[in-house]
Amino acid sequence: MNRRRFVKQASLATTGILLSRYTNVWGSEQTFPTVRVAAGERNFTSQAVERVIADVKRNIGNKELAWMFENCFPNTLDTTVDFEMIDGKPDTYVITGDIDAMWLRDSSAQVWPYLPLCKEDEGLKQMIKGVINRQTKCILKDPYANAFYKNEHKKSPWHTDQTIMQRGIHERKWEIDSLCYPIRLAHGYWKETGDTSPFDAQWAAAMALVIKTFKEQQRLEGKGPYSFMRKTEFATDSVPMGGYGYPVRPNGLICSMFRPSDDATVYPYLVASNYFAFASLEHMLTLATAAKRTIDTDAVNDLMKQIATGLANDTKVKNGKFGEIFAYEVNGYGGVNLMDDANVPSLLSLSYLVPAMKDDSTYKNTRKFVLSPENPFFFKGKAGEGIGGPHVGMDQLWPISIAMRGLTSNDDTEIKLCLDMLQRSHAGTGFMHEAFDKDDATKYTRPWFAWANTLFGEFIWKVYRERQHLLNT
Repeated sequence: MNRRRFVKQASLATTGILLSRYTNVWGSEQTFPTVRVAAGERNFTSQAVERVIADVKRNIGNKELAWMFENCFPNTLDTTVDFEMIDGKPDTYVITGDIDAMWLRDSSAQVWPYLPLCKEDEGLKQMIKGVINRQTKCILKDPYANAFYKNEHKKSPWHTDQTIMQRGIHERKWEIDSLCYPIRLAHGYWKETGDTSPFDAQWAAAMALVIKTFKEQQRLEGKGPYSFMRKTEFATDSVPMGGYGYPVRPNGLICSMFRPSDDATVYPYLVASNYFAFASLEHMLTLATAAKRTIDTDAVNDLMKQIATGLANDTKVKNGKFGEIFAYEVNGYGGVNLMDDANVPSLLSLSYLVPAMKDDSTYKNTRKFVLSPENPFFFKGKAGEGIGGPHVGMDQLWPISIAMRGLTSNDDTEIKLCLDMLQRSHAGTGFMHEAFDKDDATKYTRPWFAWANTLFGEFIWKVYRERQHLLNT
């Protein structure tokens, strides 16, 4: 189902048992309740991941953060991974958490932090290879879909959406990043392992579909084949103008009908996602060369040039307070949407997804803008500060955005601020959530959201390796 239907508001009343236990046992010895899935009930176990957890627990002074890391870092493996061999190839279906469906974005992000450990854990390597193989199947089934079922015959509750719905597809919201994340994961896997075996003829066919879909959604010649409408009370769950969205002036950028939050765009040119697409096409060329696979390199290079032109000409705005900044969305006619959303790709995350952006002056200005009250979805209250978005409404902070702020910072003070806010946000559960009230972290959505858990783990592990002193208080 749509994530919005699975929002679960927690409060002191609904989490009373756990909070009581947590308070009672948390004394001078700083012991914490066992909330991680028992070893015998975990979906997948990696000894390399377990060694990292043990190292962090042993070596950092902040035992609450160590406990949270133990719960969150392996949460994807513990609870969401379904790994098997199919036709002699590893295959891994990864659900997002409290929704039994596999998002191309979420599944990529959920296993991404484990990539550096593949060299020392063959089982982990095979599991991630299985994710790549499963994602290839998903793209070949429908490059416009964002979420899939393992059961090819399963019927979605959204089967009445006015789009081309097939069985085995959970949702068909066209989002650029859905095709970018699998390429990022594949490239990261190859860099860590040197293994090109996942990049077979099926993978090359999937990449051809990626190129075709990106070109169709540039809309240089008509609207393209994709449209989407849904009968819903939420405006962000459907697409206006007959399912094609508001008009754009073709400029080389790719249209995205939905954001990474699964909310509809206002202006179809989603800026951060187009930067991600450009970087992903570069990775595609590299992988095809490494694997000796034939793809239409001329089409990819032309596409990259066109995207680069659109990014250079139509995505930047002069701001009186911050200087030149990136808009969140544009339409090619001069229309701009100045904001940022917590979900990745976001403007904040540009230097995370495209490392070359970290020294870009426009990105630096934009980062200041999105982390200020000038961003209409930046919220600050008694429980913390951070970026939210329309998906769960106003005054809701997303731990993903707080972790991303830390991951994109080089400043000890800012990183420590993010660590402190995340430590205070778990509301006694030991896990991250989708969002929490800016004034009361015990009011949160989605108690089981594996992407947020794993990203928190990625952040803690990065700080542990680079700035361990920040984890000792």
